[in-house]
Amino acid sequence: MTDSSLGNILLIDDNPKLIKDALPMYGYHIDCAENGLLGINFLKEHYTEIDLVLLDIMMPQMDGWQTLKKIRESKNFNTIPVIMLTAVDEDYKQISGLKIGADDYIIKPFILPNLLARIEALMRRSNWNKTNKKTKTASPETIKNIGRLTQRELEILTMVSKGASNADIAEKLFVKEVTIKTHLNSIYKKLNVENRVQAVLLAIETEIVK
Repeated sequence: MTDSSLGNILLIDDNPKLIKDALPMYGYHIDCAENGLLGINFLKEHYTEIDLVLLDIMMPQMDGWQTLKKIRESKNFNTIPVIMLTAVDEDYKQISGLKIGADDYIIKPFILPNLLARIEALMRRSNWNKTNKKTKTASPETIKNIGRLTQRELEILTMVSKGASNADIAEKLFVKEVTIKTHLNSIYKKLNVENRVQAVLLAIETEIVK
């Protein structure tokens, strides 16, 4: 373990070569664990030195979901930012991960600049939180955007955050599925996000949904 000008990252992945080789070229120090069990054991010893975890979902012995739960259950390192690495581009699984405590997702195969941008943004937000230990408050612009949501849109966003599909929501609200899509598009526009995963992440961060 060494100090890095940009940060120390723990990569928990059974196939780490690409990221392990690439990120040090951009100023990050990388430690690797080939499965979740090894990753948790590493964090127990070095959690004070780790700034961010990159966590693959599909791994032997302990997969990414189980590992994420262990991280968030820990009293010592439950606040470490976690970016999930997944080959599964399914909204409901990503939303489930957000509810467990994932901070972001990268879909494989990914473009390296995208990963770098996500890491930088998440570390910046994490560092801001470390220096602002007051109760987390949303920016005025975010509050304004949230305030534009209608009661029905808030209701739909809450259902989405619980993993409900468009069809499930339509059935429960006795409307057509296309109506739900229209509401979701309105939500995305008002919150300035691109998809349901980003909308749920914003909702969780601002405690619209719990």
